[in-house]
Amino acid sequence: MKVINDNKKIIFVIPAYNEEKHIAHVIEDIHKNMPEADIVITNDYSKDRTKDIVEGLGVPCMNVPFNMGYAMAVQTGIKYAYMNGYDYVIQFDADGQHLASEAKKLVEKMKETGANIVIGSRFLEKTDYQHPFFRKLGTKMFQIIIKIFCRKVITDPTSGFQLLDRSVIERYAKMGKYPEFPDANLIIEMLLAGYNIEEVAVKMKLNDEGKSMHGGIIKPIKYMINVTYTIIFILLRGRTSK
Repeated sequence: MKVINDNKKIIFVIPAYNEEKHIAHVIEDIHKNMPEADIVITNDYSKDRTKDIVEGLGVPCMNVPFNMGYAMAVQTGIKYAYMNGYDYVIQFDADGQHLASEAKKLVEKMKETGANIVIGSRFLEKTDYQHPFFRKLGTKMFQIIIKIFCRKVITDPTSGFQLLDRSVIERYAKMGKYPEFPDANLIIEMLLAGYNIEEVAVKMKLNDEGKSMHGGIIKPIKYMINVTYTIIFILLRGRTSK
């Protein structure tokens, strides 16, 4: 296992579904910019050459027997990290949206603040990133909810670009009902449980096809209803312990 400078083991957890066009570049980007980190890919029953490309590059690839969806693919990678004794997990997308050079900022922020979770924010500073309308609407709504109920300003509660410490890795790995959309709802749950969450400004880009997992009209509406429902349940349940 590779380590970062303070002898903490770090791994990129990357869920992938039909990402043959991007996955090699993503892996090469990490190898170039964070060679001290390991990588694990959860191949979520891709129908293309994702599996062959990943294995050809010598990167661990967990191939599941059916399409689990984004959230379960992420949690599967986190379970791998927990069972293999990693101290940090960087959640990273397989479509090229996240940049490995920016991941260093998350690591430095965690070292600086002692946070349990560091979120890579697209909105902490002004960038050229174009947020689709429905995602922008959901982001604003979740910002307000978090500020009211958690008394914390989170500028990018829908960002999947996150660094998790060992305590969060363990909690997520053992979570029996990992949410279908692990965004603002999970942030609220962790804040209410007493975890320290910080943000750092990062650059991101839309993939070269301009697509999003919440693209169109129906998917964003389903996403907002699902996350809002989960948030209501979390708030009604109240605070939990670490």
